[in-house]
Amino acid sequence: MSRAGKDAVRRWVAEMVGEGDLDVADELFPPDLAASARQWVAPFRASFSDVRMQVVALVAEGDQVAGRFRCSGTHTGTWLDHPPTGRRFDVDEVYFFRVDGGRIVEMWGLEDTAERLRQLGLA
Repeated sequence: MSRAGKDAVRRWVAEMVGEGDLDVADELFPPDLAASARQWVAPFRASFSDVRMQVVALVAEGDQVAGRFRCSGTHTGTWLDHPPTGRRFDVDEVYFFRVDGGRIVEMWGLEDTAERLRQLGLA
């Protein structure tokens, strides 16, 4: 399962977040979570049109995957009710996933929103 779990997470990063392919949610998440995944990714990509998320490290054990990521982008659309600043952010993020049958069935994220706001000149 470790390999399938890591592969699902890599696809989420590359295809959904990186390329903006929201249709891949139907392959990566069970039906009850696919819509939620799209609802999270779509507005984030609209706010940061050049968003880039890089996998720094993935560790898997059983059905659990932990990942450290580097996320960057330019604030080109409204985000958290803040109009675009045109400024860039570059922050570390950590996510934990539970994968079942090659699909992400649970996901918890730790993002440094305060640092992102500071870099965008919003805090």
